[in-house]
Amino acid sequence: MGVVTSGIAVSPVAILVDDDATVRDALEELLNSVGIDTISFSSGQEVLEATLPDRPGCLVLDVRMPGLSGLDLQHRLASKGILTPVVFLTGHGDIAMSVQAMKAGAVDFLTKPVRDQTFLDAVSTAIATDLARRAESDLSAKSLALYETLTRREREVLRLVVTGAMNKQIASELGISEITVKLHRSNMMKKMNARSVSHLFNAWQSLPADLR
Repeated sequence: MGVVTSGIAVSPVAILVDDDATVRDALEELLNSVGIDTISFSSGQEVLEATLPDRPGCLVLDVRMPGLSGLDLQHRLASKGILTPVVFLTGHGDIAMSVQAMKAGAVDFLTKPVRDQTFLDAVSTAIATDLARRAESDLSAKSLALYETLTRREREVLRLVVTGAMNKQIASELGISEITVKLHRSNMMKKMNARSVSHLFNAWQSLPADLR
């Protein structure tokens, strides 16, 4: 289950956090059997002190552990900007706890004992979520880099093009000739690597909100 990043195949990784070594070993063996690498920790504090790999993956957290609980760890990681999707696995869950976890962005909340396939499905969903998040982030970064190559006038034309304005309307809005609009529009489309207006719109939507 490799993911290609800049031409390099990168395997997804599941970060397991559980104070029970037997549980960690069993989960490692199961995940490794389907090609998912694992990194294990016995406490939330260990996770916070570690340098986590920048790879697609997910966190599998026990809820009740000595020191930081899984829910506390989820909040602490989010506050540090670590957005890796979370799957909770616990022997002591309740409805209120699961609601709290899901509201905070958890992908799933599983109760031990859990069927192998149910667990693997949850982890696969979490990894797919992370891949989608990373792809969106990459698109945003690329679009921003292209946007920054535009002149002030080309940015004005871009803003009007994505609203559906025609060249004649853009010319009237900006107080320039239609021929000049066509020139700016052509240059802008090339700089944004936009093959069509719909492609341009997708790039525009991926830009930071304060630029739109």
